[in-house]
Amino acid sequence: MSEKNIDDVTGVETTGHEWDGIKELNNPLPRWWVWTFYATIAWALAYTIAYPAWPLIERATGGVLGYSSRAELSQTMEAAAAARADLVTAISEKPLADILADEELRRFAISAGAAAYKVNCSQCHGSGAAGSAGYPNLNDDEWLWGGDIEAIHQTIAHGVRFDGDDETRFGEMPAFGDILDPQQIRAVSAYVHSLSGEGADPALVEAGSTVYADNCAACHGENAQGEPALGAPNLADAIWLYGSGQEAIAAQVRSPQHGVMPAWQARLGETTVKQLAVYVHSLGGGQ
Repeated sequence: MSEKNIDDVTGVETTGHEWDGIKELNNPLPRWWVWTFYATIAWALAYTIAYPAWPLIERATGGVLGYSSRAELSQTMEAAAAARADLVTAISEKPLADILADEELRRFAISAGAAAYKVNCSQCHGSGAAGSAGYPNLNDDEWLWGGDIEAIHQTIAHGVRFDGDDETRFGEMPAFGDILDPQQIRAVSAYVHSLSGEGADPALVEAGSTVYADNCAACHGENAQGEPALGAPNLADAIWLYGSGQEAIAAQVRSPQHGVMPAWQARLGETTVKQLAVYVHSLGGGQ
């Protein structure tokens, strides 16, 4: 039998291990700690028997209590849906004007519409709805197709230049690169640029005003303030969808870009489209 190694200072047996002259005492663990450790093992075994725990080939063990986190989530979602069922039904049945007039319905529609916007619209218009090049800002007062609640609803429901919907918004600007010569395009671009208060060559602006009157006023209006019925933008403000510099304007005149927006009613349903319309209308730019 090997002789016990006793620490000279404490008189306690050591484990025989030593690190840099430091010996490990072989003190027993406190009994309360040992029993607590055993209790955790017993609790873990009981838990795996009572609740789903052990993975099998196709599923996990169900547990004797039959608990399911998916079932619990489903019940929670059903309870939430039941709690808001009356409001959802009211929104589906009432016209948009009545929804706006009912403060409770309006607040609920804004909240639900904000959630739907983040999932379906923020990818193009941005999380704050401020848009980007080619994607309109939904916070301002400039609307290509009108900013009242009915116009917003129509645009969301049926989209813009969307082939899959017969009621989609549709308007296209001709490619004036096939109609006007380069000098005329340069002149009309200078004129349009000057409408938003930007400086331009006076001679070009004067010539461009004539080109504008002959080719552009029919859609954008004599005062260049646009025509929502045609989706023709206001050219007299400082808001630009595809760029504001004279070169960007010339490029749009020469070979215009035409954006496409999906029709959301078939995808999301009438109720969600109404909620989106109320939310967008509430952002600050709704007329």
